Order: sequence, then C-alpha cells, then structure tokens
Amino acid sequence: MKKLFLVLAVAALSFSTAIAQDAAAAPAADEATVENVEAVAEEAAPVAEEAEAIDPEVQIAGDSLHYVLMQKFLEGGWGWMLPILIVLVLGLAIAIERILFLGLSTINTKKFIASVEKALNEGGIEAAKAVCRDTKGPIASIYWQGLDRYEQGLDAVEKAVVSYGSVQTGQLESGLGWLSLFISLSPSLGFMGTVVGLVQSFDSIQAAGDISPALVAGGMKVALLTTLLGLIAAMVLQVFYNYVIVKIDGIVNEMEDASITLMDILTVYKK
Repeated sequence: MKKLFLVLAVAALSFSTAIAQDAAAAPAADEATVENVEAVAEEAAPVAEEAEAIDPEVQIAGDSLHYVLMQKFLEGGWGWMLPILIVLVLGLAIAIERILFLGLSTINTKKFIASVEKALNEGGIEAAKAVCRDTKGPIASIYWQGLDRYEQGLDAVEKAVVSYGSVQTGQLESGLGWLSLFISLSPSLGFMGTVVGLVQSFDSIQAAGDISPALVAGGMKVALLTTLLGLIAAMVLQVFYNYVIVKIDGIVNEMEDASITLMDILTVYKK
C-alpha cells in the first residue's frame, strides 16, 4: 500500500508540474502571436494604400463587358475575328431592315376589307381603288390590281390577284437568301480559324521539338475564340431569321384569305 501511495504521489506531482509549465508558457506564446500579427499588418499597410490609390473608374473599366470583349477579340486574332464580325453586322442589318419592312407591311386586314367593301357599295370600283391606293401594304396592292381589272371579268381579276400575290411574296422574302448565307458562313469562318490555330500549334511544336503548354496555348486560344464567335454569330442571326420567316408566313396567310374575300365581294357586287 505504501508503494502504491508513493507512486500516486509522484504521478500527481509530475502532472501538476506539467500544468504549471504550460501556464507559464502560454503568455509568452500569446505575446509572440500578437507580435506576428502586428508585423503582418505593417507589411500589408503599403499594399492597402496602393489599392486605395488606384482610380475606381479604371477598376470598373477593367471588369466591364466592353473591355473583356475587346480583349478576347484581340486574343482571337483580328485576321479571323474581323470577318466573322463583319458577317454578323451585315446579317443584323438585313434582319433589321426586313423586320422594319414587314412591320410597315402589316395592317388591320379586317378593317381594310370592311373599308373597301363599304366604298365599293357606296362609290363603285373607283372609290374602292382609292381606298386601296391610300393604304400601305401588300394586301392593298393586291386589291388594287384586282379592282383595276374588274372590267375584264372575274377570271381576269383572279389571275391578277394570284400573279401579283406571288410578286408581293417575293418582295417580302427579299434578302433572306443573304441572311441564310451569313448564318452558314459565320460558323464556317470560325471553324477555319480553329483549323488555322491548330496548324499554328503544331508548327510551334515542330519548331521547338518539344510539347509544352506554352507552345500550344496560343494556337488553341485562337482556335477556341474564333469558333466561339462564329457559333454566337450564327445563333443570333438564326433567331432573327426564324422571326422574319414566321412574320412572312403570317402576312402571306392574310394575303391569301384577303384574296378569297375580294373574289367573294366582287361576285356579290356584280350580281
């Protein structure tokens, strides 16, 4: 029992000594930590002052969308990016012109037909032609052509309406061939830039006799950026092209319905 008490006393004395040593070392460690923090703060102070000295407008400009697009355009190589950009601008110009033209060609068909029928019943053919002359759009033009041939018979009116309807449809679809060409051409130019960029990468590897990321990165960047711009241009133009096609289909359907209505009106008027 005495030996057991002696062992326990020695262990307790050792444990209390270790705790006392840790307690004495803690303040010293805290002082060293505070000194390290103060040193880091002193080193970081000049960097913070330089960051505050930078013009905020310069920081905003560096992160702006315009700056990023210009930077990527130059990185992709203006020799390949510029043709794609020209194709995109030309395609957008044609699409916007078609949208404006179709907007001006759209009228309230039901109101127009009612006006023509009223003028025909009250003033005859010349009054109806005057209404058509004062109204814009392909439907009014078709009506004028049909009414102008009323004296030749209803068969002549029907032929004139069908023939001039085809002419008006062709005018509505004017420029769509160029727009379709630009949609196909923009990704083709992008893929051509991709092939050229890959060839440049392999030329660099062959000249250096070694494969390294630095040699391949330049050509691969040109390849990826030209492909990206070509695909974006094609998708943007495709959206405008589909919108124009849908708009033309709607106008053509109204033209066909209005032509049938004109023949019905003239048949009743003749009787």
